[in-house]
Amino acid sequence: MKLRKLVLPLIGLFMVLSSCNNDDDSPSTVPPRDKGEVYEEDLAEIEEFLSTHFFNYEDFDFNNPDNPDNDTFEIVFDTIAGVNSDKISLMDSPQLEYKIVEDSGIDYKLYYLNVRQGGGNEIHFCDEAKLIYEGSITTGHVFDSAVNPASFNLITVGSSAGVVPGFQQGVIEFKTSTSFTDNGDGTVTYHGHGIGAVFIPSGLGYFQQPLIGVPSYTPLIFKFDLYERTLLDHDGDNIYSYLEDLNMNGDLFDDDTDGDFGPNFIDNEDDGDGYFTADELGYNTYVVDTNMGETEPVLAGNEYEMSRTEENGIITIETFVMLDRTGDGTPDFLDVNTIPE
Repeated sequence: MKLRKLVLPLIGLFMVLSSCNNDDDSPSTVPPRDKGEVYEEDLAEIEEFLSTHFFNYEDFDFNNPDNPDNDTFEIVFDTIAGVNSDKISLMDSPQLEYKIVEDSGIDYKLYYLNVRQGGGNEIHFCDEAKLIYEGSITTGHVFDSAVNPASFNLITVGSSAGVVPGFQQGVIEFKTSTSFTDNGDGTVTYHGHGIGAVFIPSGLGYFQQPLIGVPSYTPLIFKFDLYERTLLDHDGDNIYSYLEDLNMNGDLFDDDTDGDFGPNFIDNEDDGDGYFTADELGYNTYVVDTNMGETEPVLAGNEYEMSRTEENGIITIETFVMLDRTGDGTPDFLDVNTIPE
């Protein structure tokens, strides 16, 4: 008999930025505008802002990005005018980059300011990110912020749940901190973390959904410091969700190995063979005594760290292994023809 699926309610998967809520609960009677037309307007507005504003680049030590003084750097935008007429615009800044993000048939040009990429862990599109941020619009109006580190699930579902796509796509270009210092007062200071900003066309933001002080079809600007990441396993099957993006297109919802309408990342029995995914993996435990000069193991390409503890110089590392006992290139948990031993 096939085991019961564990399909989590989607509403429980996603955290919503507090400012995403529409204060007007009445249904809209005006159809949304054409996204392509709005994008052209948004791109012009964003590029105008980038051409007429600069950031406080002189306060950052680009010759030594790991300089501890950079850890407290805060991005400040200002207009190029008057005493600031000689400043380098954001558009001409060597720190300004862009990527193309496809959404709803439109190739969006997403600009982001890479002040410091960060030296820690890579962050995936479906991880949990711990960061501080400030959301504003090109007029300078700040509509949302978190001055204390807050955690967000980076999965997006349009602009009505989860972080908006443009925010997600900006954050994943950065890395987490390398370390932190406990300040002894309940706060910590992070070191070597990613520092940046992203300039978001409304089609990758809230689009027609208005916020207080933010009209419909308004481009967004988010500044952020990325501190930590948590690799998420939404269905508890011991496979990190980013590994369940089998076609690697950044969309977890179109990967459904057994065709049961439950995407793999919220399906704890992925291949439809009647056995839990967790039971079709291998597991290892490594104990490393650093007091004896022992070093950590080099994990195989199909092996991933699940957890680690350290006590008195003894590191215990738990891992899972994507077994492929048939050697056909398909892991057992995705292969209906293999069963647990």
